[in-house]
Amino acid sequence: MENNRKRQIAILGSTGSIGTQTLQVVEEHPECFEVYAITANTRVDDLIAQARKFMPEAVVIADDSKYPRLKEALADLPIKVYGGYEAVCQIVEEGPIDIVVTAMVGFSGLRPTINAIKAGKAIALANKETMVVAGEMINALAMEYKTPILPVDSEHSAIFQCLAGEMHNKVEKLILTASGGPFRTFTKEQLEHVTKEQALKHPNWSMGAKITIDSASMMNKGFEVMEAKWLFGVGAEEIEVVVHPQSVIHSMVQFEDGAVKAQLGTPDMRLPIMYALTYPSRLSSSFGRIDWSTLGELTFEKPDLELFPNLRHAYEALAKGGNIPCVVNAANEICVAAFLNDRIRFTDMPRLIERAMDEAAYILKPTLEDYLETDKEIRRMVEEWIN
Repeated sequence: MENNRKRQIAILGSTGSIGTQTLQVVEEHPECFEVYAITANTRVDDLIAQARKFMPEAVVIADDSKYPRLKEALADLPIKVYGGYEAVCQIVEEGPIDIVVTAMVGFSGLRPTINAIKAGKAIALANKETMVVAGEMINALAMEYKTPILPVDSEHSAIFQCLAGEMHNKVEKLILTASGGPFRTFTKEQLEHVTKEQALKHPNWSMGAKITIDSASMMNKGFEVMEAKWLFGVGAEEIEVVVHPQSVIHSMVQFEDGAVKAQLGTPDMRLPIMYALTYPSRLSSSFGRIDWSTLGELTFEKPDLELFPNLRHAYEALAKGGNIPCVVNAANEICVAAFLNDRIRFTDMPRLIERAMDEAAYILKPTLEDYLETDKEIRRMVEEWIN
């Protein structure tokens, strides 16, 4: 690593799936990384355990009501303890931090990411909603502050790796692979009756509840299409989604001569996390390898947009632009929470999202304040419809 100095890392959302796996990467290479700050939303006991193990400089709990518990539990350690969402937004600006892993879930990741960019911190981007909601703004800020954005999503990391050394070659198409989720072979009738327990059983990946539901509905893949547009500067028509149930090829790039480059690996999020933290270098790891002798076949299918309309909604939102991707994200967050709380059916989610897209006030050139207001208003509307 650079100058043999340990990279100082801030992990936003350290108790979630990406956050805990980032800490595993740090454990794998303590000579390269040091945890400067960790944050969580509500999981205070997990955060306390992480703080005692990794001894960061600072710890933040976004839920103010959990702050006294955190403060008391870490009183015997020389760790700065903060509470509240504003503290999460501010901690990323601390001078020693080299890279911020944005592993928070949903819209809440937007403001801390903006602050980190303005503070000149490299961004290891796991919070795809940031690019979905405000990709144009984020790109402009990253360019203005000369801040690198390094993708952590396995699909975008794969494309990023395939593009290495190809800077001057024209890309014809980005090909995002999708597992198809647990309901790939279901009929429309079967989808009407699926349970949250079924939806939370992803066939290949171990992820948090929200992203697992998004994967089951293919909203996650729709978000990845939006994210890819802004990360790689291509049009929606240049992004293709193919269903690849084995999740071995993580995505591909097709060049103008017809050649296709693919990145393969085991379905292990620690690999793209580590690549984002070490880019442009690679480090050795103890993580799993593909066993080619037992791999079997790799298959590909066209996604069914009738069965999974959320993917279609994502392309439509990208075509409309403005604040409509923000509308889709806000509606989806409310829908996923309602589905997980048994308030709506699985198939209600795309219907409510489409209604939100139809009824939202359209803003062609939204400001940050417009995004915040759109998010707030759409959440209120969708909640009303559900109730």
